[in-house]
Amino acid sequence: MTGKRPLPHEGPQAHRRDLRIFKGVEAWVFDLDNTLYPHESDLFPQINEQISRYVQKILNLPPDEAMAHQKELYHEFGTTLRGLMTNHAIDPDDYLRFVHDIDYSTLKPDPDLAAAIEALPGRKFIFTNGDRPHAERTAAALGIADHFEDIFDIVSADLVPKPNKVTYERFLAHTGVAPARAAMFEDLAKNLSVPHALGMCTTLILPTGTRDVFQETWDMEGEPYPHVDFVTDELTGFLKAVLGAIS
Repeated sequence: MTGKRPLPHEGPQAHRRDLRIFKGVEAWVFDLDNTLYPHESDLFPQINEQISRYVQKILNLPPDEAMAHQKELYHEFGTTLRGLMTNHAIDPDDYLRFVHDIDYSTLKPDPDLAAAIEALPGRKFIFTNGDRPHAERTAAALGIADHFEDIFDIVSADLVPKPNKVTYERFLAHTGVAPARAAMFEDLAKNLSVPHALGMCTTLILPTGTRDVFQETWDMEGEPYPHVDFVTDELTGFLKAVLGAIS
């Protein structure tokens, strides 16, 4: 590490990675939940609560047991949906409708984010473990829906979630994106491992105000996430910095 304090849009690695690396990017791939909207939004907590309610309903469990089982399935299978399908043979369409039956009114249009995404040169995609209707409603609430060419959702992935390698391969085959000329933005570090191995430039999105804590942990642990090229806790600011670097 150098003694230079990173700029607000920079993360632990950004001091030694030039933002001009994005000059060759022709496809911009964004996760949805906790990436295109802030972690502190109440949207994902609503989804998490709906998932717990679904587990309660399907398995006839009390709330605390349902939450514990939900977490077990998530950690073992990557998504609760995959776990419920594997262990309990649930109907995935019924699950997806139920867990995304939430209030989107708390999300407000983000014109700065919309302008930054629109200004990115090339193609833009949403790549989510959620379903298309949820992604469409979320993007519409944020005012960014018109800036994406397509949404690759969990149904497009044949219900196999990130970070499974086959899911990224399906995304690339479906879109024709060349990974060496693509950048991916995600809020989960584990979901950036395969994209990095495929040649994508990777950016981890952290909760607002946590970048400095993350950086200290990174320093103490000796860079535990080599598959993460950049880290930011402010997506719009980071995209503006990228645009400035590649213009």
